[in-house]
Amino acid sequence: MKAEILSIGTELLLGQITDTNAAWLAQQLPDFGIDLYYISQVGDNRQRLTETLRRAHDRSDLVICTGGLGPTEDDLTREAISDLLGEPMEVQPDLEKTLRAYFGGRGMEMPERNVKQATLIKSSQAMDNPVGTAPGWWVEHDGRFITCMPGVPHEMKTMWQNQVVPRLRERVTGSFIMSRTLKILGKGESAVEEMVQDYIRSTNPTLATYAKNDGIHLRITSKAPDEATARDLVFELEIKLRERLGTLIYGEDDETLEGVIGGMLQDRSYFLSVMEAGTGGALASMLNDAPQSQLFFRGGLVSQQPEVLAGWGVNGALLEANSILSTQVAEAMATAARLTLGTDVGLAICAAPRKDTFPDKPAGQIIMAADLLGTVRSAELNYRSNPSEIKRLGSVFGLNLLRRMLLK
Repeated sequence: MKAEILSIGTELLLGQITDTNAAWLAQQLPDFGIDLYYISQVGDNRQRLTETLRRAHDRSDLVICTGGLGPTEDDLTREAISDLLGEPMEVQPDLEKTLRAYFGGRGMEMPERNVKQATLIKSSQAMDNPVGTAPGWWVEHDGRFITCMPGVPHEMKTMWQNQVVPRLRERVTGSFIMSRTLKILGKGESAVEEMVQDYIRSTNPTLATYAKNDGIHLRITSKAPDEATARDLVFELEIKLRERLGTLIYGEDDETLEGVIGGMLQDRSYFLSVMEAGTGGALASMLNDAPQSQLFFRGGLVSQQPEVLAGWGVNGALLEANSILSTQVAEAMATAARLTLGTDVGLAICAAPRKDTFPDKPAGQIIMAADLLGTVRSAELNYRSNPSEIKRLGSVFGLNLLRRMLLK
């Protein structure tokens, strides 16, 4: 089956929002053995949208649309499909009743313009949207399919999983594709690729490397007539990769670094606290987003002022003798975080995301330190990047420093 993704909305063409929907959907299709040949964007113009849909429908078996399902005049996806297939839109009483109940449950009267969200054409089915007002469309015509979902990412993902995936599983047969992603920290993409070069030449399963925000991803993908065979192919290669890469691998698939760290801390009944200078609390924010963070993360202390750090237990004489952005101060901050908040582990990040953060140090310098039950380790990095990326890198590599300590 050949597929095409069509992202709809003038705001995409103006660069006002980034099309993350298309990237996410592209990652889902290999699991069904569906080949993605095109990704297109089109604005909120009925004629151009209809022309783009016609081209996609003519050359692809499956067209996946996101956006243009709202109630306003510039939401034209339904109208364009109606024009394409020559089938009029008709209001469905059951859908209209559901929409009115949605608004009524929130103490609101539904605007009449929302009625068009309760329409269908002869070839379409409604797809339920439990987290928004816009039902999706599933269209089957002349042996081809069009699926339309909201442009709001969380609505689109919910509809994809609950409505589109079951329909695809019923209609896509003949092969099963299985994927597994291993996540790596500690080496760059080219170094990782060199370590697994012989496996990258494999044709089934295939192996590919990707540089991502949370490290290097190794994606294993197999194709087989059935799920069990595909799974076995992936598992055999995964075992070999884990033997070769060892502790460079920190997680797999949807696991996050902060989530993995949280699991390791909970397994040991450890609590973690952090102290940060120059990051604005980026590390604490990342940890706060981890699953069940309340079970292992006690809190964070954030400041880049020496007198405040001294009040939190960092040695004053050490602060006077050294820049905050130094190994000695970072290690003292990790210990102070552990003792001040009464935890088993203290983690500290000092970073200079801009030149004026610590004028005596170069922008892009990052120093990390961890105190695990009195054992202290530190590391230093230098990156030329924008301030937000420097903060993110400091948080990621600081957590990886702690991960290596916990493994030992």
